[in-house]
Amino acid sequence: MILKIYKKVKRKIHHKIHPRLLRFCMRSGFLASVFYLFNKSFYRESKATLAGIVKHREESKKLKANYFLLVRNTHRIEKGLLMRPKRAVFGKDYIQETIESFEGIWKNLTYHSNPQMKWFCDVLIEYFTSAGTDPHIAIYHKKFLNIIADFDVSTSSDCRSIPYFRQESQKSAIDFDEFYKLTKQRRSVRWFKDTPVPRELINKALLAASQSPSACNRQPFIFDIIDDPGLVNEVVSFPMGTAGYGHTIPVLIVLVGNLDAYFDERDRHVIYIDASLAAMSFMLALETLGLSSCAINWPDIEEKEIKMENFLKLESHQRPIMCLGIGYADPEGMVAFSEKRSLSDFSRYNLVSNK
Repeated sequence: MILKIYKKVKRKIHHKIHPRLLRFCMRSGFLASVFYLFNKSFYRESKATLAGIVKHREESKKLKANYFLLVRNTHRIEKGLLMRPKRAVFGKDYIQETIESFEGIWKNLTYHSNPQMKWFCDVLIEYFTSAGTDPHIAIYHKKFLNIIADFDVSTSSDCRSIPYFRQESQKSAIDFDEFYKLTKQRRSVRWFKDTPVPRELINKALLAASQSPSACNRQPFIFDIIDDPGLVNEVVSFPMGTAGYGHTIPVLIVLVGNLDAYFDERDRHVIYIDASLAAMSFMLALETLGLSSCAINWPDIEEKEIKMENFLKLESHQRPIMCLGIGYADPEGMVAFSEKRSLSDFSRYNLVSNK
């Protein structure tokens, strides 16, 4: 009885004081930080961000073989190669760490079986071929040539993974009307047929997802695909909002962000942006393959985070971002109409509202 009274009084105090405290602490970054000292909402994200930074820096400095660093720097070199006008000498500040990471990764991956390995190599060949005379760059050019000396690396211009000019002949034949029709066709489906989903179709959609834009091409995410009925049944209740229809989902996908893709806290948000871009491409691709999907929110609730972490065996630097239910839509099941906001409600030109 005393415990019930205590909890009731505590709730009343919370409801009265909490809104005032929020309004007071929103006035500055310092006060907001103080507020969250006593609030666990960002504990897990903070821990995962730090774990990712530590892993990234240790692999870069100690092991000298950080894959994400190599991807980022290769993309930076590509941007230098396509710049107009192109500088004769660029990339001096990061060419050492690039070649050191390249050497470490090269030892563990096969050139011919990994498309990104070929990309690393081709871009670096182009860089050293076109770079102006500089003693610092010359040192790492020589080291690079020693690393690839024993490999038959193609230098044919028609098959190199380097910056290129867009060609009219390579453009898609899809016009806006057909694409817009596809975007309206894609709706969150919550009723699926009891039909297995071929992995080759999932893989095709993943190929489309992989072409989505990503900051410095790092693609800091993993599509964790669960298509075993027993495992789906176990995990489908983890996210909120699946009650009532979760039992019909034949495949559940969890998008996981890798925070070891970044050397600094400033980029901690990019896992959410890049994964969301990939998820949208993935869902549209599914529609072209006769499959449907339902985007499922992942709530940042500690109890659920622990469940998902244990289920997927996640590392300390990994965060669940969202879930996706996919399968063949049951024609007998309806979808929500979900009318969208008007253009004037979510856009403006030159800081002027369209309203």
